[in-house]
Formats: sequence, structure tokens, C-alpha cells
Amino acid sequence: MKLFIGITDGDWYRFLAARPELDEVNFWQPGGSRLFRALAPGDPFLFKLHYPDHFIVGGGLFEHATLCPLDLAWEAFGERNGLATLDDMRGRLARLRHEPLDRRANYVIGCIVLREPFFFPRDQWIPAPADLKKNVVQGKTYDATSGVGAALWRAVQERVQANAGRLGVREIAGELWSAPRLVRQRLGQGAFRLLVTDTYERRCALTGEKALPVLQAAHIRPVTREGGHRIDNGLLLRSDIHTLFDRGYVGVTPEYRIRISRRLKDDFNNGEHYYALRGREIWLPKTAEDRPNREFLDWHTSSVFLGE
Repeated sequence: MKLFIGITDGDWYRFLAARPELDEVNFWQPGGSRLFRALAPGDPFLFKLHYPDHFIVGGGLFEHATLCPLDLAWEAFGERNGLATLDDMRGRLARLRHEPLDRRANYVIGCIVLREPFFFPRDQWIPAPADLKKNVVQGKTYDATSGVGAALWRAVQERVQANAGRLGVREIAGELWSAPRLVRQRLGQGAFRLLVTDTYERRCALTGEKALPVLQAAHIRPVTREGGHRIDNGLLLRSDIHTLFDRGYVGVTPEYRIRISRRLKDDFNNGEHYYALRGREIWLPKTAEDRPNREFLDWHTSSVFLGE
């Protein structure tokens, strides 16, 4: 297991530390040209402030990394990006990139999605490792099972365990903090949005549409009806298809074929271009475990779809 120490500023830390019980945060990088690849899902990612505050001040468990437009990052995470508004984030990006502020700019940024974040109060800060130079800008990777990395990870665990209520960490006992691991069913809403978008390679599963602003991560079985933020409970859909899917006018069979309800024409006397999709196979992720769960599709057919 590895751990990564990422460098951040005090404003980001203070903004998020003031918001207890966050289930996820976006540790974003302004450059947007290099994908973060240092960790596997479930590995710890720690926060260190810029010098002279040479301390570890919190962390989380790595979930996913991607490069995406600013507006998608804001849509997915909002204040969990560490700023109050989209305009604030755009202004911060312009300053960090040393560019004039353009309020229409949709910068591409690096997103590092972390779950179960925690933020230490000042009296719990941990001095940064001696070999982490003060002028490091991005961060540094350590082996969390030996040497300096293991000692640091033990110190982090001790503080998290001792201050569970104070830190607002939702899930503190058991193996989560002794052996971090990927738990896909516990994705946050923002992670679900980005993971579904990337898993479907930024194209609508039913139409092939690639215009990112109109693509939405849809739940097959809604969270309010015992669904969850799971990749196999998700479909990336064009916004109109998403609405029709949620209202039962569009469905997907357990064999991954598109269904269009007769009610679309009965109710609206329209929809010919949707009927042209009927019977087509949807676009599927390459990894079998990421494909729509057939039980969820059966539930949608029996509980939502209005029938052919």
C-alpha cells in the first residue's frame, strides 16, 4: 500500500475543515495536463500545507482521478471543491495559472476524488517527514507499510481513531483505517458522477452523444428507492433520455437492449426519433463489473417502465 502527500493551501484546508461530516472532497489541480496515477483506490492521500506550515493537516482515501472541465467538477462537487462558488473557483484557477480572469473560461483541471476526508485541528497537526523538501509543489509518494511512510500512517491513524467525533469521520472502526480498500457501494454523489462519466467514456449509453454538457449520470434504481451510488447502478445518458428513463418512457432490458414505451406517443403524440432507438444494444463499459446490474434493470422494468 502506498500513501501520497499532496500540497495544498490554507484557504482550501480551512474552508473544508469548517464543514464537518463530508463524505468526499475534490483535491483539484489547476494545471489539467497530467492525470494523477500515484495511488490505487483505497490508498491514503494526505494533505500538507504550503511552507512555512510544514505539517500534515488531514487526508482521505483515494477513489478516482480524472481530467475534466471546471463546470463538470463544480457540478459534481460544489463546495466540496473547497470554495463557496463557481466564480470563486474560476478566479482561483486564473490566479494559479497566472492568466487574466475570463468568466466564460471552462478550464480543464485535474480532479483527485477522495472519500472519508478528515481535517485535523491545529493542535493535532503532524510535522511533515524530514525528507519532504519544503519547496515541493505537487507532493510525494511513500510506502505506507515500511519506513517513514509507515510511521506517518500510524500517526495519522492514531489521531483519526482518537478524534473520531471531533473530526466528523463517518466510518472509523474496523478495517477501513487499518487496511484501506475500495468500497464501490460507498461512493459519494460527486464520485458517482465522475466515475460514471469516465466509465462510459463520456458518451451517452443509448445515443452515443458526446457533448459533455448534456450528459448526466443516471441511477437505474434511485437512491431514494434503495439504490446507491454504484457504478453498476449507473448509466451515462443525454439529458432528455435521462428524463424519459426516470419517468418510465425509456428502459433497458437485462440483455442491454433499448425499450421505448408506447405511452410516449399516447401521452405526447410525438417521439418518432426516440422510437428509432428501440431494440438497439446500448454502449457498454469494457469491464464486466461496471456494466448495468441486471437486477437493477429488472427493477426499473417492473417498477418504472410504462410498458411497450
